[in-house]
Amino acid sequence: MRYALGVLGPAPVAMAWERYADPGLWSIWAPQIRSVTWAGGGAIAPGRSGVVHAIAGVDVPFTVTEVDARAHDWSWIVRPLGVTLRMRHTLEEVGDRTRAGLEIDGPLPAVLGYAPVARIALRRLLAAGG
Repeated sequence: MRYALGVLGPAPVAMAWERYADPGLWSIWAPQIRSVTWAGGGAIAPGRSGVVHAIAGVDVPFTVTEVDARAHDWSWIVRPLGVTLRMRHTLEEVGDRTRAGLEIDGPLPAVLGYAPVARIALRRLLAAGG
């Protein structure tokens, strides 16, 4: 199943992109993430992989598949509890606000279970101060 959602917020696109590009910042805006470890550190890049250490002690392996920093667009594959989800994140200016888009592709129960959590995380991603 493929599901798309979008959220508007006051954070500038550049600020939101910085929060995406550095996995070390993911736990600041994504409440489901405790921490992240990833190969080589630094910014997201195609082929980089790591583990999201989620709440309840769940470790979620991931691999970044595509990054277009100019377009503020990136994709990754995550494997929570043996389920494969493919996600594409986008950012775009909409007037004086930023729109964060997310496409989630995977098994119906996993997609529908993750969508509300993702919406909360995207709102926090686009919060002006943090």
